[in-house]
Amino acid sequence: MFSWIHFLSYAVITAATPGPNNIMSMSNAGRLGFRKSVPFNLGIWVGFSAVMLLCTFFCNSLSALLPKVKTPMLIVGAAYMLYLAWNTFRSSSVIEENHSRMGFLAGLALQFINPKIYIYCIVSMEAYILLFYQGQWDILILFALLLAFIGFVFTVCWALFGSVFKLLFSRYAKITNTILALLLVYCAVSLFL
Repeated sequence: MFSWIHFLSYAVITAATPGPNNIMSMSNAGRLGFRKSVPFNLGIWVGFSAVMLLCTFFCNSLSALLPKVKTPMLIVGAAYMLYLAWNTFRSSSVIEENHSRMGFLAGLALQFINPKIYIYCIVSMEAYILLFYQGQWDILILFALLLAFIGFVFTVCWALFGSVFKLLFSRYAKITNTILALLLVYCAVSLFL
């Protein structure tokens, strides 16, 4: 039976943790204000949706052709999450900023070079979704769009609270990074439960 609790906990925790989308969205909104960061965030959403659909097609096709690929993909996904957890734990309170203005196309283009969202989709598909819905394209497309929407919601949250998060990270960096790292470790372990 499909576990919404495991799937959503993975998707939410992964989408909420720092990554290129969240950090750049926070930085953009902190510098320019939320309204001027909206085009960048919309670009993220469109690009994120495209990448999720491509990854869903790839995962479904690969799983159908090579069913034994699931375990190696889970191991790679868990290892990547542990790597992200370690880097999150070790990261400093300084958030690097790019001072150029970023619009829709910059947000869109970022998605195609953002490794975090590829892993996000591949692990979601292989660990949670394809076990129950392989080959059911209507449901798979809805899941891909749901993953993109969850990612978009947290990108917008990071933009809305850009200045607050900057203050939080600079004041309570070690505590915040430790909590985020432990949540990533939880996600990595839950892949095998």
